[in-house]
Amino acid sequence: MDLLKNFFKGDKVIWIIFLLLCTVSIIEVFSASSTLTYKSGDHWGPITNHLVLLMGGAFIVWIIHNIPCKVFKAGVALLPIAWVLLLIVLGMSAINGASRWIDLGFIQFQPSEVAKMANIIAVAKILSMFHTEDGAGKPAFKWILIVTCPTFVLIGVENLSTAVLLVGSVYLMMFIGRIPMRQMLILTAFGIGSLMLAFATVKLVPGEVWNSIGLHRMTTWQNRLGTHMNDAVIPPEKFDINNDAQIAHANIAIATSNIVGKGPGNSVQRDFLSQAFSDFIYAIIIEELGLVGGACIALLYIILLMRIGKIARGCDKPYYSFLVMGIGILLVTQAMFNMLVAVGIMPVTGQPLPLISKGGTSTLVNCAYIGILLSVSRHVQELKRQEELALQAAEQEHAAGLPDEQKEAAILDEKEEKQ
Repeated sequence: MDLLKNFFKGDKVIWIIFLLLCTVSIIEVFSASSTLTYKSGDHWGPITNHLVLLMGGAFIVWIIHNIPCKVFKAGVALLPIAWVLLLIVLGMSAINGASRWIDLGFIQFQPSEVAKMANIIAVAKILSMFHTEDGAGKPAFKWILIVTCPTFVLIGVENLSTAVLLVGSVYLMMFIGRIPMRQMLILTAFGIGSLMLAFATVKLVPGEVWNSIGLHRMTTWQNRLGTHMNDAVIPPEKFDINNDAQIAHANIAIATSNIVGKGPGNSVQRDFLSQAFSDFIYAIIIEELGLVGGACIALLYIILLMRIGKIARGCDKPYYSFLVMGIGILLVTQAMFNMLVAVGIMPVTGQPLPLISKGGTSTLVNCAYIGILLSVSRHVQELKRQEELALQAAEQEHAAGLPDEQKEAAILDEKEEKQ
């Protein structure tokens, strides 16, 4: 038991959530990878690759959770490197309609995932540098914009949903860090105005114009928004299942799930749903595990965020609090994006479900996030242990200076308090 305790350091609830999500990932990715199995002709190939990746991710968690959390400030250095890699990716040929990956042969490397991590670390550092008892100082707002705007632009050109996810997470971090209200109001007004302008531009400018200037992703966003915002009631016999296959099969998977689902491995829509093992894996989870299973997965992410909040409250330095809250917001918001898309509340965005969807860089980076959370929680536990030892030493010193009768009374009182 002591060996396990020393091996799995940090918050035990986060360890349990991590292992549960990985277990669900193994089962559901194996089930949802039927199209990959058909294309490759190898029944075990897709899940074997995923298992190897998860094992690598678990090793990353174990390594990082043993690193002193003060070291994570150095992650800011990854930001300019990620910017350069994003520029390189923009000049490469598109994969699946977008330029997002650098193919290393054994894995497809996605610089946007590294840029997100580095940006969160940088924002946490800025908020801690300008932290005061009354909130963050005014210069913090300027520096956060300086590091976040280039990241947003470089990611947003080919992956708008990821860029929006990052900006939303940074905005919440600024709110938690108590950026001056006037600056937050200005930023909010600017953000709302930018969103309205973007929606109007995407909706009104013809797709041929975007294609003529090389912005093919704008046409994709235009089609997705048009499909999602179309309120017309279409009879089932007239529904174009070829053009809206992802939405249609995801809806069918959820509609046929019932309360307890069809059971692991019994999905029908996995054979028809594109990216069933990644972007739409939540629909497969609901189909196989039912509404109960889908609710349990959502609950795991909520509990994760609650535990992160508890860790943040126990931190002795603002940087650690901002860092874990930033990571928690990013992970849970991404999970929310994926689940809302799967159930048809949001337009298709292409966000994987953290720690469950089949992936490459995203899986490893998400595991690094868990390692950071565990490292900070280990630091908080050490602080509590030191406080308890100091309190015990003070009690013993106080008891040593009392007469024998008072010592016995103090010991009895202490026992009663513990009981």
